[in-house]
Amino acid sequence: MLREGQLVYALVVAVDVEGFSRLGILEQAAVVTRLKKVLGQAARRARLLRTKWLRQSTGDGEVAVLPPGTDVSRVVAEFTHELAKELRRPDRPRLRVRVSMHHGALTGGAFGPVGDALVVACRLLDTALAREALADRTGEEVVLVISRSLYEDVVVPRFRGLHPARFQPLCEEVKGRTYRGYVCAGSPRFTTPREENEVAALSGDAGTLRRGLAPAEVELADTAG
Repeated sequence: MLREGQLVYALVVAVDVEGFSRLGILEQAAVVTRLKKVLGQAARRARLLRTKWLRQSTGDGEVAVLPPGTDVSRVVAEFTHELAKELRRPDRPRLRVRVSMHHGALTGGAFGPVGDALVVACRLLDTALAREALADRTGEEVVLVISRSLYEDVVVPRFRGLHPARFQPLCEEVKGRTYRGYVCAGSPRFTTPREENEVAALSGDAGTLRRGLAPAEVELADTAG
């Protein structure tokens, strides 16, 4: 638990289930039960201890602060990859989720951790482009949204088999502030032949994902990819 006045730099992971509000109460309960299960399984397979995460339920998902010192590349690459695999298992109910991540400063507050890292992660999770990416990619169960700093620090160097080409830039203004990040549908790691075709299709839809980006930012993103 973070104390007031204690400053740490940590990774924030936010998760949201698609279409949760359209479900009945019993269906919602079943979805939350399966979500907890798949998140736990994905973390174990990625060799992460979810019992050490500071987690807060959002009703249709959760926001978690990981312990300072966590290998961020393991979370971005392996946790997301394992989550995509878990969600593809033939189990019910089917889940499709958005996951966002950002690393930044946090301190303790009266109701739990507070800080800009939480704000950024939650804003990225709720961007229209992230929602569109999941809605448009009906064959995928997960869309990952990461901040621009995470992309530059973790994805561009290709830690743990990450593929920059699988990510597309986004830029969106929310409540007078501009948020920039990158979106990946499915696993952000290595590709299979089927996934390569999907990457090509996603690249063809870049105009949708890049709405709101200035020309210079698109050029920079293409160079980084």
